Parts: sequence; structure tokens; C-alpha cells
Amino acid sequence: MRATVPSARHRDPAGRAEAGLSARERAPLASHADYAPALDRVDPVAILAAQATERVPELVPVRHARMLVSPFTFYRGAAAIMAADLAATPHSGFPVQLCGDAHLSNFGVFGSPERRMLFDVNDFDETHPGPWEWDIKRLAASLVVAARANGFRRKARAEIVRAAVARYRGAMAEFAAAGELEVWYAHADFDQLAPQLSAQLSTAQRRKQLGKAQAKARSRNSLQAYRKLTAIQNGRRRIVADPPLLVPVGDLLPGRDSEDLAAEIRGLLSRYRRSLAPERRRLFDAFEYVDMARKVVGVGSVGTRCWIVLLRGRDDNDPLLLQVKEAQRSVLAGHVPSGLALPHRLNEGQRVVNGQRLMQVASDIFLGWERAAGSDGQTRDFYVRQLRDWKGSAVVEEMDRAGLRTYGELCAWTLSRAHARTGDRIAIAAYLGDEPTFDEALVEFSERYADQSERDYAALQEAVRVGRLEAAGTASDEEA
Repeated sequence: MRATVPSARHRDPAGRAEAGLSARERAPLASHADYAPALDRVDPVAILAAQATERVPELVPVRHARMLVSPFTFYRGAAAIMAADLAATPHSGFPVQLCGDAHLSNFGVFGSPERRMLFDVNDFDETHPGPWEWDIKRLAASLVVAARANGFRRKARAEIVRAAVARYRGAMAEFAAAGELEVWYAHADFDQLAPQLSAQLSTAQRRKQLGKAQAKARSRNSLQAYRKLTAIQNGRRRIVADPPLLVPVGDLLPGRDSEDLAAEIRGLLSRYRRSLAPERRRLFDAFEYVDMARKVVGVGSVGTRCWIVLLRGRDDNDPLLLQVKEAQRSVLAGHVPSGLALPHRLNEGQRVVNGQRLMQVASDIFLGWERAAGSDGQTRDFYVRQLRDWKGSAVVEEMDRAGLRTYGELCAWTLSRAHARTGDRIAIAAYLGDEPTFDEALVEFSERYADQSERDYAALQEAVRVGRLEAAGTASDEEA
């Protein structure tokens, strides 16, 4: 099915709404309940093995170990597997800018340039234009996977998914009725949301935890990371080793090779500054290079090349820690409908940055991109951002029924707002309508896909057991 983009003659709201209603003929709302593995479905272990060929070899077992922690951590790392499955599901034909990996743990809080704490999507490695249904289905299925892990029964899981999808649908209707600037400025200010969220949580202990999480996120900044990750060594400030999760460049490679690698990253940063706005280039130029290290982050990202770079401003008490992360081809790229492929020449780091700026209300002031040729002769794309800026996310595994429902609704509203900014919100809202048909369909889809994900998780366990894949190293995915 070919995705459609509103042309000038379809810009009138009535015409766009009619297009949304007409889309029900080619993709009935109830059809979104359908999921069954294709007869020629690619072996999920083969997909993971193929991804490993593009990653740092000694870190691939760490990725597998993290995916094996639980069905939920497996789901987090299985975006490529689900992308292939979603390609065979129905869609209405209205593209948006997709997160591409919209599971529960890829939402959270961060600091805006104005020093407000915002709640938003916060991972864009897989961002790409595509059918809006793919993001909401990945979110809904993640709710079921998480709810099963937390011991919730089928009725409770259905209630949680139904509430989240209804919130997405209701928010899209609200955005469809709003003006362009109103949609663009809409945001979830966490300081304003906190009292409402606290009131919805079931116990005083949960409300107290929310307050602690808010305070913890505010403390997670460059200065806190600086104190935790660095120390004075031989009279100079250096990043402290914590292998294999954090390896200073001097420990990673011997002598001259480490100097060459550091020079490559410094060169990348000097070119990356061109992707910043002029006033931010001036700010960036006030910092000087001190040290760098390779860092392991997340679950799905493990094995991609990721560096943290320590820079210094006026003195040692004025640090900046940047994350320089490899951007590979989106897992969605080979599956999106005809007409939505991105130009091959587009820098993958720029793809990530462009997607983030489109979907997020506010983005890191140091967010940018660059391409670099490595000492191995391979050219790779990277994006750059601050390592921390009040960043925090919920611990899904610790949520009770009320907490997971509340959090799912917040994530769904946030996703709806991002899609309304980048797609035809009027057509999508008309397609979804006022009845809960789509909500109920996704309740069924999510259960079916959670079954599939559990089968795939078992396949990974077996592949590691028989030696087809290796899993070793730390299973923790907490960002330092």
C-alpha cells in the first residue's frame, strides 16, 4: 500500500477528514487486531546475528546478555525483528515521522534549553518516515510485555492498553481541531504534570517515588557525570575505566593508535560544530578537549560505536560531557512503504537529528551530526549530544497496575503529539473516529505480538545455549 501525503488541493480540513474516512476501506479499523507470523518470516536469531556484523565484536555478547535479562529487555533490543513483522500489517496510508522504537523505556524526562523539565520521546536511533500505526503498535505491545513481566492478568493488561490507545486517539482528535502553532507548541511540562500524576498513583509510596525520580533527574547533569566518571590521575583529569562498559581511549589502544583515534574524534567534533546554530558554535568553542572513552549504552544500541568526550570550559569545575554515537541505517529503512525511502546520501546522524528535532518539543543545544573515516578505512556516521541533561526514565519493572496505566497514557499522548506535528493529524483523527474500535483492535494485536516476542525470546535463549550466539558480560543497562 502506498503512503499518501496531503497535497495542496487536500489542505482543506473537510477534504483531509474525508481522506481519513476513506482509508477505512483499504485498512478497516478492526483489521489492526491481526497478527500472525508470515510463513516466510525471517528467523529472529538470524536478524540479531546480521546486526552483529556491523558492531564492535567484543561488545556483541554484552548486547545479547542484556536482551536475555527478561522478555521486556529482549523486546527493547528487538526493534529490527518487529520492524520486519510490522511491514506485513495493515496501515491507513498516512505517514508521519516515526520514533521507530517507541517502547515504554524510550520515553522520559530531560531538560529543555529554558531549563524546564519536559517529558517526551527520548530515543531516535531508528527514526524514519513511515506509517503512524507502527509506533503506536510498538508502544502498545511493550505495555503488554511489561504487564506480563509484572504479573498482571489478561483483564488488567487489556485495561492498560485500552487506556493508552484511547488516549492516543483522543489526543489526535484534539490536535486535529487545533491550529498549526498550537500543535507545535504543545508539550508535557513535567513540573506541571507531577501533581496530576501523583494523584493518580495508588499509594503514598508510589507518589513519594515519583518525587524522588523527579529530583534524581534534575541532578543528572554534566557536573554529576563529571564527578562520577572522572578522577585526577597523575595530576590530570581523566575518565575512569570501568571495563567493558567504559574504557578510556588510552586503555583501548596502545600508544600511537590511541592518539590517532583521539585525533579522529577531535577532528569529527571540529567539523560537527558546523551542524550547530551559530550561537551554539560560539558556546561550543569555549570548551577544550580533555579526554575520551568508549561507552556501552542501552540494550539495542550495544555494540554500536559510542564515545564520551570530556571537555573543559573556564576551568576544571566547568565540564561538558558529550556523547558521540554511531548512527547506523534505521531498522525501518528496508520496510517502509514505497515513496518514503530517504536519499542514500543522507548522513544517518543527520537522519537521527532531523527526526529528533521534528518529534521533540525541545532538543539538546549541542545536538548535531558528522561523518568520519576510521582508522579501519570505514566511513561511519555519528550524532552528538550531551551525555546527560536532567535525563531520567521510569523503571517499568517496578510499576503497579495504576502506575503502568498512567505512564502508558502519558507516553501515548506524547506519541500522538509527535505524530500530529509531522503527519496529517486531521486525516488520522478522522480515520480513528470516536468509537473504540481501534483501541480494542490493538488490545488483541498487543497480546498476539507479545506471544510472538516471547517465542523469539525463547529462540534467543536456545541460540545462546547451543552456542549459535554468545552472551557474556554485564547485564546492567543503566546509564552512568
